[in-house]
Amino acid sequence: MLCASGVERSADEAEQPVAARPVSSYHAPRPHIVPRTAWLDDDVRRAQPPPRYDDRVVAVFVHHTDSPNGYDCSDTPRIIRYLYAGQTGSRDWDDIGYNFLVDRCGTVYEGRAGGVTRAVTGAHTQGFNHRTAGIAAIGTFTAGVPVPKAMTDAIAAVAAWKLGLSDTDPRAKVRLTSSNSLSRYSAGTSASLPAIAGHNEGYMTSCPGAALTARLPDIRETAARLQGRH
Repeated sequence: MLCASGVERSADEAEQPVAARPVSSYHAPRPHIVPRTAWLDDDVRRAQPPPRYDDRVVAVFVHHTDSPNGYDCSDTPRIIRYLYAGQTGSRDWDDIGYNFLVDRCGTVYEGRAGGVTRAVTGAHTQGFNHRTAGIAAIGTFTAGVPVPKAMTDAIAAVAAWKLGLSDTDPRAKVRLTSSNSLSRYSAGTSASLPAIAGHNEGYMTSCPGAALTARLPDIRETAARLQGRH
């Protein structure tokens, strides 16, 4: 079962853009991101509607893919194709739900279409897909399973970069409004959630697993340091 179960099949229309904000003082460098073309080929590609966008990303949800851990990192593109085929096939989604995927070697892959620099509305955390990005750790990280440092460092790097674009401190709490009552919060509820949150903080699930959940405080601190915060 994929960790992204319970994701909305269609999102509400994105909120209207707000007035321009001052340039962030806490930019983090953009990490290297392998493009979709490295894993998506014509054999599995599905027709899909245009991407949906929000005005900014103020939170990141961390997931695991609930798939085997003992893979060779050279095989990551095939694994992502498998995830894509499952989500767009039997689940009938229009694209892979995650905005980014990270393998155990720390390589970051572009997930959902729309452009990595933009606030693409994902399909990763039911009720909280707006103004958020979903980062999936490829593997299963239940209690007692080692979480590679290269993986957590890469998650922190992506989060620091995306949150820096909206001048969001990775250690902060942010206000998000639930769009779906199947989340932990009824539709329309304003919830205070960590800027770097586990999937289980927005939806009733064990994802991203106890082992990866335990690493979230360190990921937040690393992301803050990458933004130049003290």
